[in-house]
Amino acid sequence: MLTRPRLKWASFTHSTVYLVLLVAWAIPGLAGVEFVFGLAHGLGWFAMCALAFEGVRRRLIDLRLAVAISVLGAIGPFIGSAEFIRQDRARRPVT
Repeated sequence: MLTRPRLKWASFTHSTVYLVLLVAWAIPGLAGVEFVFGLAHGLGWFAMCALAFEGVRRRLIDLRLAVAISVLGAIGPFIGSAEFIRQDRARRPVT
């Protein structure tokens, strides 16, 4: 079942995959790792787009977060993860 916390962890996982891809790209000789994580990032982005669309439809996330995940997530999924953190902090009651 799709929930906001699961969407958030999917976004964090996608960001981790992207980070590994960047490291593999930066270190010579890791072409195999780069290919695997590049493929995972691309397919993960498609999955995140679908999940973001469904999250908006179910009112689990707002349109701003969906855009951060979908549009900006293709080039840097860290933006979607950062937006989850920003929105979660804004939702917390001030004590």
